[in-house]
This record gives sequence, structure tokens and C-alpha cells, in this order.
Amino acid sequence: MSRIRWRSAVALIAAAALWLWAAHALWKSTPLPALQLEHFDPGSFFSSSFLDRSSSYELFLAIDGLLSSLALVAVLAVYAWRGQALVRESAAGRVGTGMLLAMLGFALVWLAQLPFGLAAVWWEHRHGVSHQGYMQWLIFSFLNLGSVFVFVCVAVGIAMGLAGVMRRWWWLAATPIFVALTLLFTFLSPYLVPDTSPVDSSTLRAEARALERIEGTPEARLEVQDVHRFTDAPNAMSTGLGPSRTVILWDTLLDGGFDRSQVRFVLAHEVGHLAHDDPLRGVGWAALFLLPVMGLIALATRGRGGLARPEAVPVALLVLVVLQLLLAPVHNVISRHIEAAADWAALEATHDPAADRGAMRQLTTKSLGDPDPPGWAYLLYQDHPTAMQRIEMAAAWEARQRR
Repeated sequence: MSRIRWRSAVALIAAAALWLWAAHALWKSTPLPALQLEHFDPGSFFSSSFLDRSSSYELFLAIDGLLSSLALVAVLAVYAWRGQALVRESAAGRVGTGMLLAMLGFALVWLAQLPFGLAAVWWEHRHGVSHQGYMQWLIFSFLNLGSVFVFVCVAVGIAMGLAGVMRRWWWLAATPIFVALTLLFTFLSPYLVPDTSPVDSSTLRAEARALERIEGTPEARLEVQDVHRFTDAPNAMSTGLGPSRTVILWDTLLDGGFDRSQVRFVLAHEVGHLAHDDPLRGVGWAALFLLPVMGLIALATRGRGGLARPEAVPVALLVLVVLQLLLAPVHNVISRHIEAAADWAALEATHDPAADRGAMRQLTTKSLGDPDPPGWAYLLYQDHPTAMQRIEMAAAWEARQRR
């Protein structure tokens, strides 16, 4: 027995070392130079009244999100404890019962988080950031729950099917399947974004083509998303793989609040993501974290007979959500690193730090974001560098150019 344990320990250490090597290689593959940012006073770029208003606005949302997460864990903990009793009431078979338990678990989660979601909508309404009505939000939230159900059914069906055959080692076979599904979703994601249409500005299309040549990436689709009915906040995104690679600009970015150089900088940032293959890099990070997460779920569900048994599904949901919450700060660190690299690429492509600073001030002001949030909120919720860090990066780029 001791020899088996010794071999298991060696295998675990070797797997951990391999995982750390892969994570380090993936981190270093993001092209960002080592930067020493000079700390600027937010009051030099934003008014004191805005700083007070944005701080209270973001603090409420951060606390609301924290309470929502606690409610989420509490509901799933009770469900993991008592949910197995529902198995006796089901005649849907082993896998079918597991799917039903998973869908019921997420329905309970949706109900538990409903008050916190409505509180966030109320707060955004009060500050003029959102125009979405409560009933409209409820309908969209419920429809989103339907898409979650579809995903949960597929994931639980795959996991339980494999567990019925491979027993304890189902997660080794499930991980590459889930990675393949993540890859497929990344490819299809541009086509799933609602209310989009091709950009009709020939000037903006020409600037996109010029930036793609500068940053060394093939041409991508350029779309605009109609969101002004729901929010005044501006945003942009880049997603897709191969022929589906797409840059999507919110129409609130193109309504005249941003000047041409600022829009060009935001566009250069999104083109930078595609030039760095960040959508594919996201799949790589997902693959890296899926393996240990699936392994821990397999370990945690052994007390209920493993994931081959429907009784184990509520436990699997609890472990999955808790791990997601615990890994959120790690995800934020990775995301901030990737976003900073896209900012740097935009500075290198446009040579326009003034546009960077102007765009960051506009993005922050219109979305009522806190340009310098408290450390705990930064750790838990900030998946982008703060506005002040992005302004400081522009100054670091200027300093390098002078040298």
C-alpha cells in the first residue's frame, strides 16, 4: 500500500509540475514587456465629484455581487445535502435523473440570485447607466436560464455517460471533450451575439484594415451591436476563430461621444486581441483549468458513488461553483495581463497615447467605473486593468519612446 501511495504522490507532483510549466508558457506567450508604472493621482484626471459617485456606485455593485455569491453557495450547499432525496421520485433513468437534478439545481440558483440581480438593475437605473426595464431584465434572465439548461444537460450527459463506463477516471476523457466544445463555442460566438450588423462607415472599415496590416493579423469581420436601448455605457469586444474572427463595437461607442482618434485606439485594442490570438489563448487557459477542476469534482463525488450516480450531481454542482468562485481572482489576473498586452499593442500601432488617455477617461466616465477601486474589489471583480493603470501605461509607453 505504501508503494502505491508513493507512486501516486510522485505522479501527482509530476502532473503539478507539468501544469505549472504549461501555465508559465501560456502566460509568457502573451506579448507584454515588463513595465514599471508610475502611480498617478486619479484626481488629476477625474473630478472629485465623479470619483465619489463612481466609488459609491461600484461599491454597491461589488457588495451586491459578493452577497449574491454567498447566496449561491448556500443554496447549492443545502441542495447538495438534501437533493439526493429527489432521486427516489424520478423515473427518468440514471443519466436522465442526473440531468433533471442539474437543471433543478440551476433553477434554484436563479431564484436565489434574482433579488441581487434586480437590486443591480435598480442601482444602474438610479445612476442612469442602464435603460433596461425590470420585466425586460427578468425575461432576458429567464431566457438565459434556458440556454444554461441546454449546456448543463449536455455536460451532465457526457460526464455521467463516461462515468458509467470509466468509473473513477471519467474526467480524463471528459476534459478533452469539454475543451473541444469550448473551441466550437468560441468559433460560433460572433454569430450568437444579438442585434449586430456590419459597420457602414467606410472610414472606420479602412482604419480597421490599416490597423490589421500594422498589427500583422488577417482581415476580420467588423460589426456594430445595437445596445443604446439598454445602456449608455460604451464597450467593444473581439471574438471568433479563423473565418469567424470578429470585432464588435457597441453603438454607444460610435454615437459621437468619442472622437475619431479615441475610437481608433479602441479598435486597435480589439485588433490587438486578434493579432495575439487571444480567443484561442482563452481556450488554452480553459483547457488548463478544466483538467484539475474535473479531477476535483470526480474526487468530491466519490462519497455518493461517483458521478455515474445521479445522487452525486448536486455535489458536483456545488464543487464546480465553489471552484469557479475561488479561481475568479486567478482568472482576473490572467485577463488583466491579456488586456494590458492589447493596450500595449494599440499604443504600438497608433503611436497615440493621448487617444489612449482620452478613451480611458471616456470609457470610465460613461460607464461610471471606479478608476482606482479598493484592493478587495480589484482582486475579486476587475478583469481589466483599472483606468488609472491604463493611463499610467500610456505614460510608460511615452517614456520608452523618449528613451
